[in-house]
Amino acid sequence: MENDQEFVVGEFIEHAVGLLSQQVWCWGRDILRPEGNWLLEIGFERIEPPANRQPCSSVYSLGLPQGRCVVLRGFGVFYGDRERGGVFLPRYQFLPRYTKQATLERPPWSDSDLPSLRPPSKSQSPFCASLTLDLIDWIRTYEVNVVDRLGIEYRRSTLVKWDDGKQRFTPAEEMARAWRLLGIALAEDSQSLMRGHTSQRST
Repeated sequence: MENDQEFVVGEFIEHAVGLLSQQVWCWGRDILRPEGNWLLEIGFERIEPPANRQPCSSVYSLGLPQGRCVVLRGFGVFYGDRERGGVFLPRYQFLPRYTKQATLERPPWSDSDLPSLRPPSKSQSPFCASLTLDLIDWIRTYEVNVVDRLGIEYRRSTLVKWDDGKQRFTPAEEMARAWRLLGIALAEDSQSLMRGHTSQRST
């Protein structure tokens, strides 16, 4: 039974990694949208790298209501809340890394610029899980708005080069729903994911 549970957690993380990696690709395409940078249009701040951090890409940060924020990078995404702290989801792991800090002290040009991030302690696990769920819901809402405002054909066009048969692929029509289902699965069994986080970090 324990091995079955580990398999389920592993499958969850593998699916989530593929979905997040595809989402990061889409954010990159949204930045390069021929009609204009979509992230800037919806309120993101672009922070360009200083001369000593070239050739890093720009950091994109968005302030949200109630003291929350989202920061997008090619290697992951940070979500902070002044009441609960922050989580960082690495693009190729999807293992939430928790910090008590709700904001970043400096732009994350690389992961070395991030605050101290660790697997959550037992007392921090509820904060880490709820922040991760909120981030997932924010991403779901982002995709819903893209389709509502730019159209499903736009999102399909951004995925043409991503769908190369070599990596996990979620069709444009399914992206928002995939994030919703991912959130539901995490909400139902967040402790298993946290345990999977700890065991993978210790191997």
